[in-house]
Amino acid sequence: MSGRLWLVVPAAGQGRRMGADLPKQYLPLAGRPVLARTLARLHAAFPEARLCLCLDPDDGHFDPAWVPFTDWRRAPGGAERVDSVVNALETIAPDAAEDDLVLVHDVARPCVTVDDLSRLLAAIADDPVGGLLAAPVADTMKRDDGAGRVQATESREGLWHAFTPQGFRHGLLRRALNDAQARGVAVTDEASAVEAAGLSPRLVSGRRDNLKITHPEDLALAELVLSAQALAAQAASTTHSEASPCGTKRA
Repeated sequence: MSGRLWLVVPAAGQGRRMGADLPKQYLPLAGRPVLARTLARLHAAFPEARLCLCLDPDDGHFDPAWVPFTDWRRAPGGAERVDSVVNALETIAPDAAEDDLVLVHDVARPCVTVDDLSRLLAAIADDPVGGLLAAPVADTMKRDDGAGRVQATESREGLWHAFTPQGFRHGLLRRALNDAQARGVAVTDEASAVEAAGLSPRLVSGRRDNLKITHPEDLALAELVLSAQALAAQAASTTHSEASPCGTKRA
């Protein structure tokens, strides 16, 4: 991969749908704030990356001790997620080259695995456009009629759930976001801005447990996911340590 790797993590949201006293990024998840969990996952995959964390200018909850990265900076959060990302790209612009790769990851996705993060980077490292973690839609899709009833059943063929991280070159992403905002294009994620520029991001299949904490029940689900992932990692480590180099167990 040419250039350096940057991580942008928007973390300025208020999380009103959680109905909690704290923004969701500061709610406890298995004993640590969601933000700390997410940053720890990113650091485990990319310890040498440079981080730009988007925070509300009046944020009184943030603790720098939660940031495991050596090279990191803070950018002001905006009114919307896209505004925070634009602010982050402006913040790193003096140090980021045109072709430096930027991965944007939701702070509320603490369950993303190191394997998925590594596979995404490998898949888009030399891609001329960039791409995102995603998963094919598995559920039957219904379109409502605006009055709480089903209007039609939609085909799920070719449909994907978009996750994060989403990764693009700094210059390309900055231009795409600025252009989309100037034209009044609705930017739901970074890929949508790149698509509006006439480009087709790569879909990189990722695990479905890369959930986004949005509603109160998601926090408990995320804790179960983290616990299951830890048990799976422990079992894999035990199996590996018991096996000899030729694959047979030691006496």
